[in-house]
This record gives sequence, C-alpha cells and structure tokens, in this order.
Amino acid sequence: MAISDATIAQTLSAYLGRFPDEAAALAEPLRLLGVGAGFASRRAFPMHVTVGALLVRGPDVLLIDHLAYGITLQPGGHLEPTDTTLLGAALRELTEETGLDQRLIAPLSPAPVYIEYGLVPARPAKDEPEHYHLDIGYAFSTERAEIGLIQETEVTGAAWYPVDLAVSVVGERVARAFGVTA
Repeated sequence: MAISDATIAQTLSAYLGRFPDEAAALAEPLRLLGVGAGFASRRAFPMHVTVGALLVRGPDVLLIDHLAYGITLQPGGHLEPTDTTLLGAALRELTEETGLDQRLIAPLSPAPVYIEYGLVPARPAKDEPEHYHLDIGYAFSTERAEIGLIQETEVTGAAWYPVDLAVSVVGERVARAFGVTA
C-alpha cells in the first residue's frame, strides 16, 4: 500500500515538534497536505514528496552526482507505489542509486533529520510543470559498505566526502546526520 498523506502529515508535524524554528519554511506543505491528496505520487502537483538518504561512514558522508540536475547531493528520489514507509523508501533510493549492499546499512533514527520544501523547474520531456518537492531525509550509517554499480540513468558518480566538504557542497542538512541519536 502506498504511503498515505496522513502518514506524510504526521511525519511533518512530528518533525516540526522537534524543529519548531522551521515552521515558517514548512507552512505551505503542511497547508497543502491538509487540503490536497495523493502527495506520494510524482504526478501530484503543485507538490509531491521525495526522500533523501544521508549515509555516514566514519567521518564521511556519501554523495552522488545527480544526472538530471547536474549537481552533487545526497542520494534520494521519488516515492514508488510499492513503498510502505518513508524510511524504507529512502533506503531503497540509497541502494538503487549507489549499488550499496542494503544489509550493511542501518538507520540512525526512525525520524527524519531534515525536511525541505523546494521549487523544481519544469521538465517538459517528462510532462512535469514547475512544482515543489517536499524532501524528507533520513540518516543511515555503515561501517564497511562500498559503492557498487551506480544507477546510470539517474547518477553520474558517487563518492565519500569528509563532513566539512559535504556541508559546503550540499548544506547544513548533512551535519544533522552526524548528530542523530535514536
């Protein structure tokens, strides 16, 4: 069963309970969740949900080079109809894009470490108007997972970055992955 709007709204509300200073930035997606439907579908506009995965290994974090956007960021992507949890969807995206062995990865917390609401430009080739992503990110850890075969349809590269460099490339959400406790 697909992830429900109620689950997404509960996740966002719980997150805002932990990070109330982000309420203004996340007010619009919270409003949309109250009046719309089907936000787990990538065909939901003006907003739909995506997930991100910050994988920590020692002092490093795994980042990918995103093909469509041409930027370096954390692994992640759209929800699939077969996803049953947001955390599971983030793990699926992480392993799909990087070829990592899922058995060597553990979540650092069942709660997201970041939620961001951002504008995505129109992609006429995919019949997508300009819209917003509500990106829900989770932190994971590994002691020995190595990058495998990357998903070349979405990723042009993957590498381990020292946390300071990853923060400068991707943003402060990376630092949160290093401070997570269950």
